[in-house]
Amino acid sequence: MSDLVSMNGVQSHTDGLCGEIRRIDVHAHYIPEFYREILVQSGLGQPDGIGSLPPWDENIALRAMDRFGVTTAILSISSPGVHFGDDSQARTLARHLNEEGTRLIEEYPNRFGLFASVPLPDVEGSIQEAIYALDELGADGIVVESNHRGMYLGDPLLDPLYQELDRRGTVVFVHPTSPPCHCSARLAQQYPQPMVEFIFETTRSICDMILSGVFERFHNLRVIVPHAGAALPVLTERIDLLLPVLGRSEGAPPKSMRETLRNLHFDLAGAPIPELLGTLLQIADHNHIHYGSDYPFTPPDACVSLLHQIEATPLLNRDLLRRIFRDNALNLFPQLK
Repeated sequence: MSDLVSMNGVQSHTDGLCGEIRRIDVHAHYIPEFYREILVQSGLGQPDGIGSLPPWDENIALRAMDRFGVTTAILSISSPGVHFGDDSQARTLARHLNEEGTRLIEEYPNRFGLFASVPLPDVEGSIQEAIYALDELGADGIVVESNHRGMYLGDPLLDPLYQELDRRGTVVFVHPTSPPCHCSARLAQQYPQPMVEFIFETTRSICDMILSGVFERFHNLRVIVPHAGAALPVLTERIDLLLPVLGRSEGAPPKSMRETLRNLHFDLAGAPIPELLGTLLQIADHNHIHYGSDYPFTPPDACVSLLHQIEATPLLNRDLLRRIFRDNALNLFPQLK
């Protein structure tokens, strides 16, 4: 069915089973022109092996959001992040991006939120930027890549940053990036990293967080895992099977993977229907699953197609669809109410 809706005076049509549900998108990216220019100048105009950076500005984004039935998109910078080898430049770029994201929020009330960028692996600079973005700019959380120049998210060097974020109960959105090295140069050149490697990168980094005890030390972190948990849902039992024989230099082995994953959040960006979603529903708290478009790196037509698959799948009843599209995000981000 088609439902005519109005948001900020913009008329648009949303098609599908739940067209009347206004959606919150927790996995949406922005590419300001100055950031695009820096990527190109840094030799990253085709990041992670994709053909080119997709077009983006706020007007294009708002039209796409209206097409998807999205009331609010929480913006984040995608891979390759902000650190290209120089700490000072990364700090400056993160600040510029976060202030640009804040401008969008102020100029288009209720349409955008922000996961602030931090200049990892510069931990001290990241602490400073996180404090500024969260306390001064009012960011909704921060975004981190699956690794930062080889620093994965379970690295103990990150504990000072996690301590600061834990004190605030910060939402941490994890986004995959290319691995710091490639097992095969041929494969790396032949296939774009988002096709396969992004899934393994997310899985590797979240496993590192769990197995290194990050969530045992920092109970208040609220982490969103992208792409329906990547390979985590199908590896849960295998990892739990091996936990008793896992040696750790300090303390006991971590809690079970299954128990820890129940506390994490997940978005449905990508193509989780039907196989991955069925597995995710077995291991995730259903109140911790969120809609994500991955726009603009997922083209608009593909976003619509994937959205319709979510609406039509028999795996999700109407109540759960409503929670995934809106209510779960409002519980995680009450400021959006």
